[in-house]
Amino acid sequence: MPRPGRDAGGRSAPIAGCLVWTAPEHILDGTMAKDTHQHLMPARDCRWDEILDSVADAVVTIDDQWRITSFNRAAEEITGVPREEAIGSQCSEILRSEVCDEQCPVRQAMAAEGEVSYRVKQIVNADGARVSVSISAALLRDDDGKVIGGVEILRDITAMEALRKELEQRYTFNDIISHNHRMRELFDILPEVAASDSTVLIQGESGTGKELVARAIHNLSPRSASPLVVVNCGALPDTLLEAELFGYKAGAFTDAKKDKPGRFALADGGTIFLDEIGDVSPAMQTRLLRVLQEKTYEPLGGVESVKADVRVITATNRDLGALVAEDKFRQDLYYRINVMQLSLPPLKDRKEDIPILVDHFVARFNRLQDKTVLGVADSVLKCLMMYDWPGNIRELENSVEHAFILCRTGLIEMRHLPLHLRSELCESYAGGSDGVSTLEDMERLFISESLRRNEWNRRRTAEQLGIDRGTLRRKIKSLGIVPPPGETDDG
Repeated sequence: MPRPGRDAGGRSAPIAGCLVWTAPEHILDGTMAKDTHQHLMPARDCRWDEILDSVADAVVTIDDQWRITSFNRAAEEITGVPREEAIGSQCSEILRSEVCDEQCPVRQAMAAEGEVSYRVKQIVNADGARVSVSISAALLRDDDGKVIGGVEILRDITAMEALRKELEQRYTFNDIISHNHRMRELFDILPEVAASDSTVLIQGESGTGKELVARAIHNLSPRSASPLVVVNCGALPDTLLEAELFGYKAGAFTDAKKDKPGRFALADGGTIFLDEIGDVSPAMQTRLLRVLQEKTYEPLGGVESVKADVRVITATNRDLGALVAEDKFRQDLYYRINVMQLSLPPLKDRKEDIPILVDHFVARFNRLQDKTVLGVADSVLKCLMMYDWPGNIRELENSVEHAFILCRTGLIEMRHLPLHLRSELCESYAGGSDGVSTLEDMERLFISESLRRNEWNRRRTAEQLGIDRGTLRRKIKSLGIVPPPGETDDG
């Protein structure tokens, strides 16, 4: 039997039930002459199959009853459904997508009286496998403007999604995202740190992800099946903090009607994370020292010691060594909690992580808010790269969330950012007046930042960038990077 659209000799033949245009540009503008819209009449001199089959993306057209009227070769490959089976079938029966109801792109285009662009969704092919596709849709109208159907363009992005997941896995460690060399060194030792039961001190500015590191250590440790209990020591006064940590017995104070277990009891067999340990008072430091030394504590109002089977992880954004020198922090406690010290760099020293962090936050808020924001505009990324982020990753996340409130779809633009980021400095760089306006400018900024972090030592910089010294030397010369006064390009 000849294939639909071909005669017995394999030549082009009229196709019954086919939407026919006189030129391929009708796909783009969504228009169609009335006299060519013949659902049930044979098309005249139709070479429509050849036109559609030359398109790399899948093209599917439907009529106003959601029946498929044309289906190109790329659509056959993505869905695994032959054209002859697809023509005349309901679109939802062939594509079997998660969006075939209210979220159907053609239906949304009808509601918006326009087009829908690049929605990343999944369809189920003939073998039952899920295929990731980006879908754009537009309406088809006759000369009077009446909607007579729709067209969907589908692009198979399965390989792209697999690559994205591979990159995310490569640069992700228990929800910590980075390809900064100092963070990668931290990733390398975290499994060994987690395997031990020693006390850990995590140091870093506010917003650098100290709690994420503590959770990673707990999740990788033999105690992972037991609780991780988090306590912000800087948020409570001494009396409340003592009761919160160690619990109390009934009658210990006026409102103590019954026994209450403390956080050490709740973390039994697991891990307790004491954040902002540098803010606790000398009296509380003494009690914490006893827990670490003797592995026991007494609840308020109690007369018997309770064994503490708990691993202790602490964190601070303060310089504990300086506090010890000023007699504001007990030296013996400092040594007890500083068995293993992990230092997290601020975001201004790991700006190479900003693009992947932004992508991560965009994907996260798309899931949480059910939006289809595609990312950030180039001008926005330039601005984000120039800012020093005193609030670190927490501030970056909050800035992206702020942008999501104002941006419904498409790209995040400058107008969506918080006001303090739309400062004169960011605007000048984003506008490209005298700062970062091209990919070359971005590369110059990135390499200059790496050189600065390494005190202009080429060898260390080349190792961290993953290139040889000769390549780095050529880039420094071609990009016109000049060491600041007092520095040489050899460190």
